[in-house]
Amino acid sequence: MSSEDGQTDGDAQGAPPEQLALIRETVRRTKTPRAKPRTWRGAALAKELPVARVLVDKGVLHLDRYFDYAVPEELDADAQPGVRVRVRFGAGRHRVRDGRREGGGLIDGFLVERRAESDYSGPLAALAQVVSPERVLDEELLGLARAVADRYAGSLADVLQLAVPPRNARAEQRRSPDPLPPPPAPAAGSWERYEQGPAFLESLASGGSPRAVWNALPGPLWCEEIARAVAATLFSGRGALVVLPDGRAVARLDAALTELLGEGRHAVLTADAGPEKRYAQWLAVRRGSVRAVIGTRAAMFAPVRDLGLVAVWDDGDDNHSEQHAPQPHAREVLLLRAAQDRCGFLLGGWSCTVEAAQLVDTGWARPLQAAREGVRASAPLVRTVG
Repeated sequence: MSSEDGQTDGDAQGAPPEQLALIRETVRRTKTPRAKPRTWRGAALAKELPVARVLVDKGVLHLDRYFDYAVPEELDADAQPGVRVRVRFGAGRHRVRDGRREGGGLIDGFLVERRAESDYSGPLAALAQVVSPERVLDEELLGLARAVADRYAGSLADVLQLAVPPRNARAEQRRSPDPLPPPPAPAAGSWERYEQGPAFLESLASGGSPRAVWNALPGPLWCEEIARAVAATLFSGRGALVVLPDGRAVARLDAALTELLGEGRHAVLTADAGPEKRYAQWLAVRRGSVRAVIGTRAAMFAPVRDLGLVAVWDDGDDNHSEQHAPQPHAREVLLLRAAQDRCGFLLGGWSCTVEAAQLVDTGWARPLQAAREGVRASAPLVRTVG
């Protein structure tokens, strides 16, 4: 401060208004540091079900199990089964204070279950934070992830990384639309080209669970036929899931479903969508706002309620095989879902893979194909040159 103001440099009370405004603006622009999750040292525990069983985000096989943590009273309301949590992991027995284990690095996880007591006799660490009260993991999805991990000799944490998309706060705060009433039953349409096609649709519409390996006729009508199968399942009050190999096939089926059912009756889940859009669509399915889901292999774990039909198109395409551990195939995941949920199953394509033929040979699925005359009429005529 200059001597013209009649104040010394150490006298802050005589600062002109411009200086105070500058200080206030500087403080206002300063970002408040985010507080680290508390260790809850000395905090009271929840009075009911004070133990939380947590699946930590560690993909190593020797840690593929649940760990018990104490639930602080302040987190009792939000710490419900299925929410994302953060816990301190890696503290040894020697880091115990006031009967509770402390220390260790913070790691993400899922709260799987609340219990009255723990099987572990030593001191428990407390939950550090409930990331969000949104319950993204239920028993059905957890059971499917466990079955896939066992099928591919992988860890449950790795499968859940594929099944549950990363959290997006803005998408989570957005309200999902109200569910629409079931659509009317669709007509058989081009399914009449197949011998058992109309019967397949009627079984889906009446609440049945038919299983079929479908040899589609050449031409562009396959997307319309899948859309009619989805509509018949929705008419019965159940949900449907269709997995396709690439974005072009998803776009064609998306247009066919929109033309047949209108807007707002199905969700599209692809890895190419941005994190906010993908998570918003996934939450709409998880909350029951949408009963039909189509997408690439990113949609094979979609938490569709009251699943009535799972379908995969062109299962021989390499895009159906996940590149990340434990590398599940969409066809195998949907087979597990059909067995777990006892729902309908449709495996379609222009050609029949060895795995599809085995399903028919064992009697698990029935063939769904056109008569020989229909195949000759639809297929191109091939002539040899003499």
